[in-house]
Amino acid sequence: MRALMIQGTTSDAGKSTVVAGLCRLLARRGVSVAPFKPQNMALNSAVTAEGGEIGRSTALQALACGLAPHADMNPVLLKPETDRGAQVILDGRVHGHMDALDYHAFKRQARETVLAAWERLTSRHDLVIAEGAGSPAEINLRANDIANMGFAEAVDCPVWLVADIDRGGVFAQLVGTLELLSESERARTTGLVINRFRGDIALLEPGLDWLTERTGKPVTGVLPHLNGLLLDAEDGLGLTESAAEAPGLRVAVPALPRISNHTDLDALRLHPRVELTLVGPGQAMPPADVILLPGSKSTASDLAWLRRQGWEPAIRRHLRYGGRVLGICGGFQMLGEAIDDPDGLEGEAGSVPGLGLLAMRTRMVAGKQLRNVRGRLMGGAGGEDVAVSGYEIHNGVSEGPGLARPLLDLDGRPDGAVSEDGQVMGTYLHGLFDEAPAAAALLAMLGLEGEDGAVDLAAHRERQLDRLADTLEEHLDPAAIEALAMGRVLGYHRAHR
Repeated sequence: MRALMIQGTTSDAGKSTVVAGLCRLLARRGVSVAPFKPQNMALNSAVTAEGGEIGRSTALQALACGLAPHADMNPVLLKPETDRGAQVILDGRVHGHMDALDYHAFKRQARETVLAAWERLTSRHDLVIAEGAGSPAEINLRANDIANMGFAEAVDCPVWLVADIDRGGVFAQLVGTLELLSESERARTTGLVINRFRGDIALLEPGLDWLTERTGKPVTGVLPHLNGLLLDAEDGLGLTESAAEAPGLRVAVPALPRISNHTDLDALRLHPRVELTLVGPGQAMPPADVILLPGSKSTASDLAWLRRQGWEPAIRRHLRYGGRVLGICGGFQMLGEAIDDPDGLEGEAGSVPGLGLLAMRTRMVAGKQLRNVRGRLMGGAGGEDVAVSGYEIHNGVSEGPGLARPLLDLDGRPDGAVSEDGQVMGTYLHGLFDEAPAAAALLAMLGLEGEDGAVDLAAHRERQLDRLADTLEEHLDPAAIEALAMGRVLGYHRAHR
């Protein structure tokens, strides 16, 4: 079997980034390579070509390989709805809702789904790069593990272990993790990768020599910190501002507890004339031209959080002074008069009042909408319709007279709404800023004046993937890369057991 698994000492050690970089590097060499993440817990997701749902970081890795994302690449996706429960997605489809204890017991069944997807994927490609989740040293989760070493043992896959030196304590991370592994798990760990290094490598080399002597494992590479690298995030949301030298539009976004698909913001972060501010709990809303309400996995509970944080009166004051509001997906649902969830699909059953800014109400219904779509932004700059594309991932059907003025036409059907005064807009479409012409037209509707600087996010993503692959090519052990490219993964594995 030609396979390698990338695991990490912690969450956010850089596993997803390393996998994406390896996928692009090997694809450029003509290798038929594909990514695989057996189990992912994330609220950023993507719609596959066959209408399934997988983690967005895995979809990015598929694009790095030159492949269309497929449900086989991420057979188990957990989308947290509360601190103790999540929506469980198997093979791209909603399986149900489980609390943590129920899912722990369910992992035996999920394992069958994972191994079946692995068999299908490995039969179609010469090499598969798998990605772990969290850390393999989480002792409490070892029973029936399908995310890290439990999976690697089941398919007899070699492992590289990634650690983040930028956090500090990198030697403790690596040695401590290896100490907590079983003998067979340590044996299949054939390489150590240190990520996000800054400074002079000469100062690190004595530590690398000690690490190899102490663990018996080679340091497969030391990867530098890549300033400004922006790729589709797996889940984490940094509460940072995007710097604009001459901001023409100030956008404030509440960092909802269950914010989903916040990759919608990436094109705005990169726009040279947009100042994007993510507002965390307890922080006052800054001066802004636009308030953007993002997607949410638990719309009613996130709306309650907004109210506790004082956003409702702040939004009304913002509108009185001529500001604009844009809601995307769950944020769009919040703009209506009510959110009805009679069956408790996203939390407690019942109905909650919306913000009342659009004359509509939303009813949560079984059957998630999952589709990639194309269409038109109605009445863009100069009154001309502008092509737009993206994807839908949502529960709920919205109805009411407020939808009589749609924002978009998607595949021949109306979507979203625009208030009569043009101050309030909403849509179910994710990715609406990703293409430069659509972003320019929509930002003009939101008040951005003068010369536009919208970014083609797809082109930016390609440049970043190539930059990442170039970095790995330069800083990883050439013998390890050659082994992957030439199908000698197991030979390299045996040499470093």
